[in-house]
Amino acid sequence: MPFDLTSGDLPKVIYLDAFGTLFGLRGSVGELYSKLAWQAQVNTDARAVNRAFYQSFAAAERLAFPGAAVEAIPALEYRWWQAIVADTFKRVGALDKFADFDAFCANLYAYFETATPWQVYADTLPALTRWQAMGIELGVISNFDSRLHRVLDLLALAPHFQSVTLSTEVGAAKPSAKIFAAALAKHSCAADRAWHVGDSEAEDYIGAKAAGMRAILIAR
Repeated sequence: MPFDLTSGDLPKVIYLDAFGTLFGLRGSVGELYSKLAWQAQVNTDARAVNRAFYQSFAAAERLAFPGAAVEAIPALEYRWWQAIVADTFKRVGALDKFADFDAFCANLYAYFETATPWQVYADTLPALTRWQAMGIELGVISNFDSRLHRVLDLLALAPHFQSVTLSTEVGAAKPSAKIFAAALAKHSCAADRAWHVGDSEAEDYIGAKAAGMRAILIAR
């Protein structure tokens, strides 16, 4: 991570965003979606699928389900993603080409819960190890879904974190103050003793700063 700590300004906790901060994709969303579509005998243009995905993602409600029962969350997460995947392929004129779109979507959803599509950034593990050696607690705050628990484990990142706070579990997504407050409570930490590191100006930097944390924006 491109910043240093000195003994005089150590936070109690450093929180980090997950996707785009700790790890990223091996290729674009469009490339991965198109590869899986090709395996389902549907040919698509990866660049067009990539554009369509980000249009669909931007148009969707934030990934949070206020008031939902805990046991209902996995199904709600799946339906949220299923709608985005369907809209993505609809935008490129390929949705009706799938012989069994539901089966394709289930396979795609499961694929992103494996280690295969993900890569840990080169500076991630050295930074986490260094901060732990300094006695700093570490946490994740993410607008990811509950698959993140499995992904962090598969990428050997889970042992470095004392807490993982997800928008779907809290019922509020960054930049909402609610998700930052939930994360702080897990460490009994005052906001002014915590840092948050992320790659999104709107969700990570502005959200954490508004919550009273020191906010650090990184570019990947």
